[in-house]
Amino acid sequence: MNFRQVHLDFHTSGEIEGVGSRFSKEDFQNALITGHVNQITVFAKCHHGWAYFPSETNTMHPTLKFDLLGAQIEAAHEIGVKVPVYLSVGLDEKMARIHPDWLMREKDQSIAWTKDFTTPGYHKFCMNTPYLDYLIPQIEEVVEKYDCDGIFLDIVGACTCYCEHCVRSMIEDGLDPYNEENSYRQGIKTYLNYTKRVREAVDKYKPGLPVFHNAGHIQPGLREFCYANTHLELESLPTGSWGYDHFPMSAAYARTLGMEFSGMTGKFHQSWGEFGGFKHPNALRYEAALSIANGARVSVGDQMHPLGFMEKATYKLIGAAFEEIEKKEPWLDHVESVADIAVLSQEALFYRMNPGKPSPGRLSWMGTTGASRILLEGKYLFDIVDLESNLEKYKIVILTDDSRLDDEVVGKLREFVNNGGKILATGDSGLYADTDAFAFDLGADYVGKCEYCPAYLRPGFEMEGLYDSAYVIYQESNEIEANGEVLGIREDPYFNRSTFHFCSHAHTPNNPNTSSPAITMGRDGAYISFKLFTEYAQKGSLIAKRTIEHVIDVLLGDEKTLTTNLGAQGVVTLMNQTEESRYVNHLLYASPVKRGQKTEVIEDILPVYETEVSLKIYDEPKRVYLAPQNVDIDFDYTDNVLTYTVDKFECHQMVVIDY
Repeated sequence: MNFRQVHLDFHTSGEIEGVGSRFSKEDFQNALITGHVNQITVFAKCHHGWAYFPSETNTMHPTLKFDLLGAQIEAAHEIGVKVPVYLSVGLDEKMARIHPDWLMREKDQSIAWTKDFTTPGYHKFCMNTPYLDYLIPQIEEVVEKYDCDGIFLDIVGACTCYCEHCVRSMIEDGLDPYNEENSYRQGIKTYLNYTKRVREAVDKYKPGLPVFHNAGHIQPGLREFCYANTHLELESLPTGSWGYDHFPMSAAYARTLGMEFSGMTGKFHQSWGEFGGFKHPNALRYEAALSIANGARVSVGDQMHPLGFMEKATYKLIGAAFEEIEKKEPWLDHVESVADIAVLSQEALFYRMNPGKPSPGRLSWMGTTGASRILLEGKYLFDIVDLESNLEKYKIVILTDDSRLDDEVVGKLREFVNNGGKILATGDSGLYADTDAFAFDLGADYVGKCEYCPAYLRPGFEMEGLYDSAYVIYQESNEIEANGEVLGIREDPYFNRSTFHFCSHAHTPNNPNTSSPAITMGRDGAYISFKLFTEYAQKGSLIAKRTIEHVIDVLLGDEKTLTTNLGAQGVVTLMNQTEESRYVNHLLYASPVKRGQKTEVIEDILPVYETEVSLKIYDEPKRVYLAPQNVDIDFDYTDNVLTYTVDKFECHQMVVIDY
């Protein structure tokens, strides 16, 4: 995979005349050169179902008069640009009207994506129908005929489906077809059969050709799904409903899998298909830098005009970001993240504890979201892991809010603790799933659910920007008895708010005469009785962040790898480029602001001055310099602690430590 990618959408209605009529090799090449692009994904087939070449297995777009796919591949290869080829898999609107019996169905038999044919929109296909036999030859044809550098297959994944084909398959297996878990297991079976068929089709003509199946989200813990791909592309358009939280969280997991991956943002102000929508160049600069800082390549989504010309403004926008990436590439490849903390993904644990159950959705992983946000803002080095991850390099494993455990998971974590690691658990985490007992010595014994919500947390330690008080926490908490050190207490309200018992505008105040342990420390780590990670994800309460930070700092002691004075909106990562014997410290800073109703925008990027960094590393540094400027900076290395100051940077700066 190259570092500077464009994903060129071309979903084009059959009602539009003159499709491709303004395409020219020179225009296409000039756009790629202007954009500093070295890989572009182009279309063989779109969501409308049309082919963009003279196809024997599909129908070419009715107003396209030449081989657009072939012309794009030839033009890109002529200037050294790689060209993966896109085929829409889950959507094919012209075929949906011919074969509605091949579409995915909900339980009520409405159609997936767009529920009927009176509403404009696409309709999703089931891969357990004859549609798969219609699709596979289309993939084979592209791979056989064209010198493509990979295949990108879109809108496909393991889903529940109640079409007649899936219902029949489940009945033949002796299963209740209208049981959601049975339907999801059938969806997994269907998806894995589809990926197997695709791999066979590709390898028939070009063994080993890169293939990626896009479902819009990489699911932690489902490695079989990940490894059905040769690489990963993390679709994460911050302004397109993903938000700026999503990519760092996805990348923190993807980089643990040993696969190359890219971060896919967009040039759009909002999301896919927005003709005439452009984000601020500073936003794209930041998003591209965020990808490389997390060990990823960069992919920017664009959509070509139906007439086939490349929008010059788009490639000037992309070029402003990619010109910077191009200069930085020597320090980006073959890197491994340095991390003190592993966050055990709630999503991965859900799949482990609930085999065969479909995902309850992104909002169910608020604990992981809150953890990622707190660790980013607190400048902690972390990865997000699943239950197959090697935990040896980490000092702390965080179990967020709802992470109940079984014997096998406890055994893995017990080995981690026995080797010197510490556990931080919150809410229901760290408890056995079946006995309501703590699996580790975290200084607490479980009693039961706290009857009050909200309740109040009174920490027994000083915090930056906060003072001694009882702070309201809106998430539920547990009743515990302490058998270790107590770092904070819970105070209860006089009563829960109800029809006949309420006080003031919101919740009832705390009763200072109540007191029970809320934060404890034991031999194996620490426990917080409130679901503070979800609290931070949903409420953004400073008390939640400061409490978590304090407990982490106590657990890390003097073994924290990185400390810095960079502000909360900054992002810090540390990558080890072992083949080059160097660390690369990435520093980023930008402040997204809300514009309109739901859109986060980055516009102004202000310079940051006097950024101090300390690294506890055991490889003695030979040289410390700014990249790509190749400018040495002063440093001190004493007692395994490296310190340096970056006088000024804007948006993104790499500090390289040769050892």
